[in-house]
Amino acid sequence: MPRFEGDPRPLPGARYAILASRWNPRITEALLDGARRALDSHGVPEAAVDVVHVAGAWELPVAATASARTGRYPALIALGCVIRGETRHFEQVADECARGLMRVALDHALPVANGVLAVELHAHAEARAGGVHGNKGEEAALVALEIAHLLD
Repeated sequence: MPRFEGDPRPLPGARYAILASRWNPRITEALLDGARRALDSHGVPEAAVDVVHVAGAWELPVAATASARTGRYPALIALGCVIRGETRHFEQVADECARGLMRVALDHALPVANGVLAVELHAHAEARAGGVHGNKGEEAALVALEIAHLLD
């Protein structure tokens, strides 16, 4: 029985895009650093990584759509952080961001690694941006490499 699985190594000559929210900058910069380190340690040269900054998680799907339409990238990495507040805004932003990123992936048959944290407390975000739960930016970058490799 054939077995198919990806490998977290870059496709020869490929460029990768990281789409990063500026909202909650201490967290998102840590996620971005983790993604860059993961790509670098798996053989993606810094010159082959485009970083697109957007205001917040809400804007990530439209930036992902524009990036997907260029046809330049075998995968996208979306990074952001939404922390629950006192209003429903948290659910709207987190849910619609995830839904929008999935729509881009399906509409363009393109891996879009969702590294957008949706957490209750700032401490939970810190734990996932280089703390006790690792760095979800790093994990998202590895997923992007693996799925792009699988689809290739």
